[in-house]
Amino acid sequence: MKSTALHKLLVETGELYRFAVKFFREGFRPRYEFAELLRQCFYIGNKTLPLVGVTGFIMGLVITIQSHPSLEAFGAQSWLPAVVSVSLVREIVPVITALICAGKIGSGIGAELGSMKVTEQIDAMEVSGTNPFKYLVVTRVFAAMLMLPLLIIVCDTISLYGSFLGTNMKQIITFHLFVSQVFDKLTFGDIVPSIIKSFFFGFAIGIIGCFKGFNTTNGTEGVGRAANSAVVACTFVVFIIDLMAAQIADILHIT
Repeated sequence: MKSTALHKLLVETGELYRFAVKFFREGFRPRYEFAELLRQCFYIGNKTLPLVGVTGFIMGLVITIQSHPSLEAFGAQSWLPAVVSVSLVREIVPVITALICAGKIGSGIGAELGSMKVTEQIDAMEVSGTNPFKYLVVTRVFAAMLMLPLLIIVCDTISLYGSFLGTNMKQIITFHLFVSQVFDKLTFGDIVPSIIKSFFFGFAIGIIGCFKGFNTTNGTEGVGRAANSAVVACTFVVFIIDLMAAQIADILHIT
């Protein structure tokens, strides 16, 4: 039983690798579907931004309120804006945003392409002379790679504003002083790695969602299974990428 599950996992990993290689082969070869790419960027951003914004605001507010007693116990409550901002920008916001996108974008792409697969719309595109891989997969993966860093930047900004409000619940501080304390401690070593790894988060979410959708079988039941497995796989890969990014940053002494 275990060997069968392991064999299935290895086979699917190999197929995903081939799918990703095909993406790089097709993605940089004309003809380019710019109109569909822009449509997918708008769709992904518009679909995810409200949830990302609300989540970022709550994260900044709650983490600030929860961190205050610990810092106060050591007499370091004046460090509250700096400590919270570094933890938010460096780790918490990128990972949480990627997990939200894994749930919204990954499942959406898997379900959309899965339904097109079982209703033979993808086969119809091939018959009509359209390259379905380039039109459906390449545009969605590039859109996820482009939009995820932007969503993370927006979430960073909103979460820091939530942190400002949380700080003022415990101590009175002006917005100018809060911003000054935040950017005194934030460095490029905090911001750049979080942006770079967000491109890899976007690629993983896009390629896994498309892979699951493109390989959907068993009708409508398979569509639901594809959407669910896309979320699980995307979530797992996001944590793996984050772990690898942390190790690389540590090796390179990016602090």
